[in-house]
Amino acid sequence: MIAGWADADRIRAGVRPPAFPAVDFPITSYGAVEANAGPGIAAAIEACHESGGGRVVVPPGVWHTTGIRLLSYVELHVSAGATLRFSTDPADYLPLVETRYEGLEVLNHAPMIYANGCTDIAITGTGTLDGQGSWDSWWQWFHECDDEFKQLREQSWYGVPLADRVGGRRLRSSFVQPYDCTNVLIEGVTVVRSPFWQIHPVLCTNVTIRDLVIDSQGPNNDGIDLESCRSVVVQRCVIAAGDDCLALKSGREADGLQVGVPTEDVLIEDCELRVKYGAITLGSDLTGGIRNVYVRDCRIDGPYFALYIKTNAVRGGFVENVYLRDVTVTNVTKEVVQCNFFRGEGEAGPLTPYVRNVELRGLQVEHARNALLLRGYRHSPIEDFRVVDSTFTVDAPSTVHHAGLTLTNVTINNQPVRDVHQIR
Repeated sequence: MIAGWADADRIRAGVRPPAFPAVDFPITSYGAVEANAGPGIAAAIEACHESGGGRVVVPPGVWHTTGIRLLSYVELHVSAGATLRFSTDPADYLPLVETRYEGLEVLNHAPMIYANGCTDIAITGTGTLDGQGSWDSWWQWFHECDDEFKQLREQSWYGVPLADRVGGRRLRSSFVQPYDCTNVLIEGVTVVRSPFWQIHPVLCTNVTIRDLVIDSQGPNNDGIDLESCRSVVVQRCVIAAGDDCLALKSGREADGLQVGVPTEDVLIEDCELRVKYGAITLGSDLTGGIRNVYVRDCRIDGPYFALYIKTNAVRGGFVENVYLRDVTVTNVTKEVVQCNFFRGEGEAGPLTPYVRNVELRGLQVEHARNALLLRGYRHSPIEDFRVVDSTFTVDAPSTVHHAGLTLTNVTINNQPVRDVHQIR
C-alpha cells in the first residue's frame, strides 16, 4: 500500500496518551529526602501500582536519586521547580536489564528511567531530568567501549543467546527507556546531561512524546530514538543533541533480522531541531525496516543534514513512505537530504537495502552546502524520490547516483529547475 498524508491523520487519530486515576502519591510521603530520594521514589511507585494507578509526584527541589523503574499504571510527575539528579555510580543501575545498545540486544546497566513490559506509563511535568553526564563520568566511556562493542557484534552474528550477552563494563545505557511497553506518554520535562541516547523507546506501541526540551550535547547523545516502535506521535519538542536530534531505528544486523520489528506509523510535527548531525535520521540501525513516517511544520537550524537516511550492505533494511511537508531549514552545514547506501562498510556486506517513495514538499531552505546527496546501488537504486514546491539556497551542486528523482516547481539559488526524472 502506498501511504500518503491522509495516513498521517490516521496515525494522529489513533495514538492516544494513557489516562491515570486522579490519586497522588507524593514521594515525601514514602520517605524521600533530597539527598537520597531513590528508596522513597521506588516505594511511591510500588504503592501507586499496587493501588491501581495514579501520579507519583516529585515536588520542587533537587532530588538525588539512583535508577527509577516504572510500573504499569504509574505517571511519574516531575513538578515545576523539581530536578531529578541521577547518580553517576554504575553500581546504582544494577542488576543488569534487557536493553539494546546501538541496535543490538544485550544485558546492560539499567537506563536511568526504565520500564519493561508495562502498560499505561508516563513521565510528565515541567521539571528537569539531569543525568549528570560529563567527561568525568559517563561520556568518557565513549572512548573505552570499542572492544566490548566488537564482542557484542560478534555475539549477535553468531546467535549467542541474550542471557549470555552480558555488558555492564563500558557500554553506556540510555537515559529514559520504555522497553516493550504499550501506551506511553513522555511530556513536558527538560532533559540535560544525558549519559547516552536520551529518550529511547524500544519495541513500544502507542507512544506520545510532546513538549520536551532536550539539551545534552555529549558524544553520541541522540535526542529521541524510536527503535522498533509502532504508532508514535512526537509534537512540539525542542532538541539540541550531541548527535542526531530525532532518529528512527529498527535493530541492527543479525539481531535486526532475528527480531524483525520495523519502526512504522510515526508522525513528527511542530518541532525545533538544532545541532548536531541529522535533524531527522532514519538508520543507520534499520535492519528491521522503517515505513510510514510523516514530518510537518518543523524548523531546523544547525545540524549537518535535515533528512539523513543511512544504511549499507551490512545493515540492509528498507525505508519506504517518508513524507516531509512545510519544513523550514535556516542552516544545515552539509546536504539538506543525504540518502547514502555507502556509509561505513558500503557494499561490503550480504544484505541489500532499499529506499522508495520519499517526498519532500514545501521545503524552504535558507542555506545549505548543497541540496541533495542520493547514492543508491546499481542493483538497488533509490526509487521514487520527489521534491515538490520547494526553494533552496546552496553553495554547491547536488550529487545523484542510482536514484529515481523527480523535481517539480523547485527553485535553487533563485533559478527554477525544470522537472527532472533520472536514474543513473
